[in-house]
Amino acid sequence: MITQTGGSATAVRAHEEIFTYWASRREGDRLPGRSSIHPSHFKRHLPTVSLIDVSSNPRDYSLRLAGTGLYSVYGREITGRSLTEVYNAAAADYWREELDKIVENRRPGVGVHNFAWRGAGHMSILWLRLPLATNGVDVDMIMGYDALIGGRTQPLVSGIRAA
Repeated sequence: MITQTGGSATAVRAHEEIFTYWASRREGDRLPGRSSIHPSHFKRHLPTVSLIDVSSNPRDYSLRLAGTGLYSVYGREITGRSLTEVYNAAAADYWREELDKIVENRRPGVGVHNFAWRGAGHMSILWLRLPLATNGVDVDMIMGYDALIGGRTQPLVSGIRAA
């Protein structure tokens, strides 16, 4: 299930919780690696958490894991798919540009992405992407968290809570 809200206050609080957890896993200037992240520490957010693999030469991205709540947003399973398999060309370019910034700057990214490309202009996600690095330096994975804005009129409560 996806956290959904008519406003952004709930989504912002959830983003703050995930960001605070990620920041607590850092060691000085070193980024946390995937092994430092323990899903049991943020269970209620897991349905829309994702893990994005970063590959080099050429740089590309694929969804290693997409929480069960993302199925209802995308209308299908997106785990194991590349950006071009999930999005149309314009949306894939948007995500590639955003993810490239995270990899190059080694810093989190946040934004809003509208689903007009899917014919659902009334829906957007408030997204958060957090860099992970096995060696503490080179980003090799990105953890995502998404909150749905718009859509149904009744808010959904998330049990567990990821581009």
